[in-house]
Formats: sequence, structure tokens, C-alpha cells
Amino acid sequence: MYIPEHFRVRHHADAVAFMRSNPFAILISSTADGPFASHVPLAIQEEGERLILRGHVAKANPHWQHLERDPRCLTVFHGAHAYISPANYTIHESVPTWNYGAAHAYGDARTFSAPEELLGVLHELIPMFEPSYAERWASLSESYRESMLGHIVGFEITVTSLEAKLKLSQNRTREEQQNVIVSLSAAKDTVVSGVADLMRAQGLGIKKEQK
Repeated sequence: MYIPEHFRVRHHADAVAFMRSNPFAILISSTADGPFASHVPLAIQEEGERLILRGHVAKANPHWQHLERDPRCLTVFHGAHAYISPANYTIHESVPTWNYGAAHAYGDARTFSAPEELLGVLHELIPMFEPSYAERWASLSESYRESMLGHIVGFEITVTSLEAKLKLSQNRTREEQQNVIVSLSAAKDTVVSGVADLMRAQGLGIKKEQK
């Protein structure tokens, strides 16, 4: 990923936090026919010094077979993004741009279909997205649960390289950053207003005086 230095996320913990805030990612593999991508929710765990991504795909999805043939893969985590109008800038000769956050995790994958490992993935994902569903899942018949597990293949990716980028007008003046924040905050689309939240979280814009 192309990352100008003022947009680079320098701290590993900040990159992991961004991934955890945006766990619906794009998993990409190289195949003989070209790139192949799947959109998947992922559990992100740090185990000692290792960063591990876990998820699953439908057995009908050939992606797990691509991972078995070539474990090397790229996972793209993407967050809020928005068009930035040059009307926010104080210099007339300015051009539009796009603000966004993204993280690229490169790694090696292994696949699995053993019920106990698949249950382990589900027990990581369910608390992330709907903790109350755990009770309902446990109440389903064993035959139904076994049938559902039989329709998925799990994967675990050990991350070998991680890079993250927050392009949030860091190269503009504080006044211009504030103009962008105000403009985006007014949007009804949370994908757009979320960029303003990201900018505030990074300490951009004009800070209000403490009383």
C-alpha cells in the first residue's frame, strides 16, 4: 500500500485497534486465474507476539481451496471514508481528495474443518457481533448444529506483515482540518461522518479551549 509518511500509522497497537473496529474485511488470494477475494468477518487475536486472524467461509466458496494451494494471502480492513471538497481549504488552487482509513495484513493461512476448531471460531465471533445469540446457538439441536458446521470451512491467518494508513488531512492546516470535520459531521451517512470522528480521535482540527 502506498503510504506517505504523514498518513502512516506508526504504532502496532493503533493498527490492531483499527482492525478490531472494522472487522468485516476483504480476504484476497492469488490464483492461476488471477486475484480471488471474499468478504468475511474476522476475529483478531494477539497471542504472545503473534497476530492471528480467524474466520470461515462457506464450503461452496472455493477460497478455502485457494488458501490450501497457496497459504499466502492479504487481508484488507477498511473503515470510514469520505470525499473531501476543496471548498474546505483556504487556498483557492486546491483539488478534491478522499479521506479514509485502511490496514493491510499479509500472512500465511491454514484451513480446518474439524468441528471443535470451527466451534472455536464461532465462540470468538459470536461475542463480537451478538453475544445473546450464544444462548440460542446452544439451544439448537445437535443435528442442526452439526449440519451447519458441515457447510463451512475455517481458516486461521498468521500475520507476517502489517501496515496501516489513516489519510485524514494531516497535511492541511488546523483551520482546514476543522472545516473538514464540520463539513463531514453534518452528513447523515455514518460512513462519512465517521471520518470526522476518526479525525477528532487523532487530535486533528482546532481543539476547544478548556474552561
